[in-house]
Amino acid sequence: MGLFRRVARARLASQVIKRLRRAGFPDARYHAATFSVSFTSPGDDVPSVLQLDSLLAQRSRGRRARRRRVDRFVAGFLRNPGLPVDWHAARPLLRPVLRSAITPAHVGAPLCRPALPFLAEFVVVDHPETMTYVSVENDWGVGADEIFAAARANLTGATLLGKAAEPVVVQFVDDGDAYWTSHLLLDGWLAGLAEQVGGKPVAFAPDRGTLLVTADNSDHLPGLFAQAEAAYLASPRAITPMAYVSDAAGHTVPYRAAPGSPYDLCVRRAQAVLAAREYARQAEQLPLAAELLIADDGRTRALWPQDGPALLPKADEIQCGETIRPWQAVLPHLTEENVTPARWRGESWPRFDPDS
Repeated sequence: MGLFRRVARARLASQVIKRLRRAGFPDARYHAATFSVSFTSPGDDVPSVLQLDSLLAQRSRGRRARRRRVDRFVAGFLRNPGLPVDWHAARPLLRPVLRSAITPAHVGAPLCRPALPFLAEFVVVDHPETMTYVSVENDWGVGADEIFAAARANLTGATLLGKAAEPVVVQFVDDGDAYWTSHLLLDGWLAGLAEQVGGKPVAFAPDRGTLLVTADNSDHLPGLFAQAEAAYLASPRAITPMAYVSDAAGHTVPYRAAPGSPYDLCVRRAQAVLAAREYARQAEQLPLAAELLIADDGRTRALWPQDGPALLPKADEIQCGETIRPWQAVLPHLTEENVTPARWRGESWPRFDPDS
């Protein structure tokens, strides 16, 4: 991203923050990585997250026009602040979202549950200009399972018309209301696109606004792996570079390439890219967290610093200095920590038989 665009985004965010603070939200804070502003409404435990993409896309000539645009944008939130006070009001506004399992520091303690490797399912309250993460303590008097079920039930579950004569690529672009990537959480939804994509559906959700679906074993698949990785690494709102399919029960699961498949390297690399980025995000909040590297063939390697304790990400192999050992050889010397994603603690590099 160019310097001019970064400055423009930061200036716009500062204008939004100024208006929010005047309106009584002193903790309003800009998050450049996701181009959003977070703030906490009175009585809420979990901040609201105001995405600024749509505001930036609107063009206004003149300082006064831009000021009025920002005022209207913030006022739209102020008419629908925070979480609804009761279950009756909250239920129709709930939506599930697929996000990194690593909760950002500014989000607090949201309601979530594991969904896929490195990813979790959260629930948000959907307002016209913003969304608010539902907290574990929401005072609605209903259980977590009922909240998740209601959120999923509120998705459109839309299906495509027509039938593909051969494998095609279908791209769902989110306008902010469709929650297309969240549809992967609906049992049976992905499998139901088989006729429209010309075979067993394979889906990619590289960022929050993009869902790509094609047929397994199609000529489009290798290119989509590359496209998804590029979009994932470039997006401030990334989700995953991996591919997903439906299992026999209709649940969305990671795509597995058959032994000897030409897609095997694509699958392993996508898994490694997701793991490396998520472990790096976790390391920002976790002392002693070791780095995860990716080899050209998709293998992963954890780097154990010399002569000291470390929290190791799961990897194909572990390196300490010039010594490299397979993960399974070092694992008996490690203790699993209670963190997400999982890490293993080692106090010092184990002593191995020189001939082993």
